[in-house]
Amino acid sequence: MLGDSFRCSSSGLLAARAWFAHQASKPAGRLVLVCLCITVCASTTGCTRFGGSSLMDWWQNGMKVGPNYGRPAAMVADDWIEEENKHVRSDRPEDVYWWTVMNDPALNRLIELANEENLPLKIAGMRVLQAQATRAIAVGLIFPQSQGISGQYLSVLQSKNQGLALPLPVNDRLPNNWQNWNTGFNLSWELDVWGRFRRNLESANANLEMSVEDYDAVLVGLLAEVATTYLELRTYQQRLIYAHQNVAAQEGSLKIAQVRFEAGETDKLDVTQAESNLGNTQAIIPELEIGVRQSSNALCVLLGIPTQKLGDLVPDLQTPIPTAPTIVSVGLPADLIRRRPDIRAIERAAAIASARIGVVASELYPSFSINGTIGTSARNFDRLFQGDSTSGIMNPSFSWKILNYGRLMNEIAIQDAVFQQRAIEYQERILVANKEVEDSLISYIKTQKQVKYLNESVAALKESVRLAELKYKAGEIDFNRVFLLQSDLTKAQDQLAQSQGNVVMSLIGIYRALGTGWQIRLGNQSSAVADQTATLEQIPRVASPAPFRKVASQSIRRLPSP
Repeated sequence: MLGDSFRCSSSGLLAARAWFAHQASKPAGRLVLVCLCITVCASTTGCTRFGGSSLMDWWQNGMKVGPNYGRPAAMVADDWIEEENKHVRSDRPEDVYWWTVMNDPALNRLIELANEENLPLKIAGMRVLQAQATRAIAVGLIFPQSQGISGQYLSVLQSKNQGLALPLPVNDRLPNNWQNWNTGFNLSWELDVWGRFRRNLESANANLEMSVEDYDAVLVGLLAEVATTYLELRTYQQRLIYAHQNVAAQEGSLKIAQVRFEAGETDKLDVTQAESNLGNTQAIIPELEIGVRQSSNALCVLLGIPTQKLGDLVPDLQTPIPTAPTIVSVGLPADLIRRRPDIRAIERAAAIASARIGVVASELYPSFSINGTIGTSARNFDRLFQGDSTSGIMNPSFSWKILNYGRLMNEIAIQDAVFQQRAIEYQERILVANKEVEDSLISYIKTQKQVKYLNESVAALKESVRLAELKYKAGEIDFNRVFLLQSDLTKAQDQLAQSQGNVVMSLIGIYRALGTGWQIRLGNQSSAVADQTATLEQIPRVASPAPFRKVASQSIRRLPSP
């Protein structure tokens, strides 16, 4: 595109004829017209392809140079690898409040608080407001870039003994003091002949849209992070329940071994084995308690509060690990382009880079400006607004960077390379998104099988331990079999709790990879969330400035859905 040779063409003159006629009807635009004619003539005798856009293209593009943006092509899988699995459906997932499928009121409340108070989410909101202001500036550049009203009053007292450089007639006398009043309005307007300011506005629009997509991407990640951290907390709690149950059972076995040893029925080996088994199980508890506390601390940070006990918000439940549905709807791989905010954000970044090519390409052409000042000036204020006190200046001008084409062409090449990078990043992000969904799907499917097998194993081990303890108490077997079975049960129950948590975490990973959940910023809370969170107590919050909270959250929710 950028390496095409210069060639002659008269199509630019024919295409711009109507615009020239319009400008020629205005006295103030005649000088601009002359300058533009010089430009077009220079183009027709020199280069008609600057920045990949001919004069005809410039006319057809709405008098804008540079390429018009088109979404980069991307490779998308036709369907999921596990499309025929009974746990996977290709129906489009409609419920954006995916965390409610776990039927856990505490999780619903945590999601609600994180959406309101999370600090990184507020930072992302501030970036959207920054992009809004930047776009407003870009809009203003299309209109006269500089306008100003001025006023001045000047009073001078002159020395009577002042010498004069030039002699005056004898009868002439300079006034001893004098004054002057001035008012004026000045304007400077660079005409957007080549679309530089309109391409800049395109870039600002895409940047605003990208900032909204970034906000939604942060929100999707936040929802998944809160749910994942909560599941980690619940998994640690369930593992603690199993550990305490096994400690209690093994303490009973130790007492039996001690009684039998004291009665002379067994040797001390049974006692030491029971003590060893009990000690190993007790050693698990501090590690799990550390995990509980650290998960709770992580939740506090996500909620935007100092680390503290979450109290009744995350109570110890009889079945702490939420249950996940056995079937999930994931739609089609092509839906990721529409649903995932991070994919849409990088696509908007490509649009920004494309528009910047046009901004730089416009520097290859001359710029046309109209500068003018109109005002009044008088010695006495009562004459300041009379017609004969009016003054003004009209100063149309143009400038052309005729000796900078090497630099400008390389700047265009830079912007084109940036666009190509963004296009490739967009394609790569789609592939990664597809891979993330597939990873979570296979984990979701296989961990369900793992939980099924572990449930069967734990049930069998519980019965084996019960029978072994009865036989040991009756003196039919030695303690070694009880020791091994109790140890195996402890490990199997701990693994079962982790696998139960992994099923739900895999489901969370699916929803995160699908890019759903960001729609809650639109403010339509479902009745299910309200019903399930009605009985939960409020968590203590850190005082934060109300205006900041309103600007960072409510302003974002007013933005339309992409």
